[in-house]
Amino acid sequence: MAKRTLIAGNWKMNPPSVREAEKILKGVMARTAGLRKTEIVIFPPSVFIERLVKIAGRSKIRLGAQDVSVQSGSGAFTGEVSADMFYDSRARYAIAGHSERRNPSAGRGESNHEINFKIKAALAAGLSPVLCVGERERDRDHAYLQLIKSQVEECLKGISKKSMEKMIIAYEPVWAIGRNAVREAVPEEFQEMKIFIKKILADKFGIVPADTVRILYGGSVSPKNAEGFLREGEADGFLVGRDSLSPDKFGRIAKIAEDAGQWRLS
Repeated sequence: MAKRTLIAGNWKMNPPSVREAEKILKGVMARTAGLRKTEIVIFPPSVFIERLVKIAGRSKIRLGAQDVSVQSGSGAFTGEVSADMFYDSRARYAIAGHSERRNPSAGRGESNHEINFKIKAALAAGLSPVLCVGERERDRDHAYLQLIKSQVEECLKGISKKSMEKMIIAYEPVWAIGRNAVREAVPEEFQEMKIFIKKILADKFGIVPADTVRILYGGSVSPKNAEGFLREGEADGFLVGRDSLSPDKFGRIAKIAEDAGQWRLS
């Protein structure tokens, strides 16, 4: 049986106060309360997680960390937050390798090697990692496919077949995101990339472990394009950025996923 569609909201460095964060979460809760075939995860700034976990209460909404340290446990690592700490705060998911953290111009430039350590730390702590992969441009020679292959293989180096049950991969075509987007991606492009990623996983871990991994689309997701990526693109869900801060838009995306789930799980 297919896993439930996953709709994840990455709030990034928003909103500016815990009061506003509570308001957004309560709005999302109200708009997704009746969903049964869709899994909802919110990734707020880390300082809000414990408070929002209490707000979420017995609802089916789960919380996650936008990033974790490569370091496990505790130690003299100023400014770092370990996966164990996030798990203790009742986060259950963690993003690793988001395009904004991979970007050298943003002052981070995280490597596949670093991301691999973060995934291992997240898994060891009991978190489900959401590995982000994606190219900054699509060249005519299709060199971007080798880039994606390297990201998947290097970031998952040393990960066990059993751990694939907890892994999630989000494909982010960076060229289709934000103000500097070249153009919008289309469902057929995602479908091709999903098949390509699944093949990489199958070659590395086997068909059965690869089949357990959900492949999300994360590229300027909105209520306008969600249905196309679910139906034509066969996305297993979304990593939503900007529209996750709007309870109305995020709720509509989740409802579209719920409706699509009627035939996905049948």
